[in-house]
Amino acid sequence: TIHGCIPTHMEALTAKLLEMGVRVTENDDSIRVRPQGEQRAVNVKTQVYPGFPTDLQQPMTALLCMAHGTSTVCETIFEQRFKHLDELRRMGAHIKLVDRTVLIEGVRELYGAPVTVTDLRAGAALVIAGLAARGTTFVEHIHFIERGYENLVEKLRALGADICRVEDES
Repeated sequence: TIHGCIPTHMEALTAKLLEMGVRVTENDDSIRVRPQGEQRAVNVKTQVYPGFPTDLQQPMTALLCMAHGTSTVCETIFEQRFKHLDELRRMGAHIKLVDRTVLIEGVRELYGAPVTVTDLRAGAALVIAGLAARGTTFVEHIHFIERGYENLVEKLRALGADICRVEDES
């Protein structure tokens, strides 16, 4: 359950989660998301508000890597929002980029791997993939993530995530 949000601002995301088969419950200032069996593939196209936000394209791509079937994600706002795809492939994702559209064939599971963050949204996507993956994922260059997500580790732990920040020993 995410508290302190405005569910009406998240309608495009909520619609896609529902289409995937995720159970979503909204209140005045909270959203509760619960799995409901296997998630289904969906097609996503980024658009200006109130459409699907480009800032959620990369995290949604990570989620769709484990959805049953073939998903597409079309990025219409920014051209360079696909730097995270190679890192997801390292984790076992089946992804192909064609122009500004990502074709994703869902896999049963992702596998932990060392990954490198190239920007804020890619960092969010890699953290999501790492939390869902079997094994341990080491995320490098987290300064991108920390710049945009305050206390992310603590917030994810509060949601039940097995995550920790490790200081670089070099």
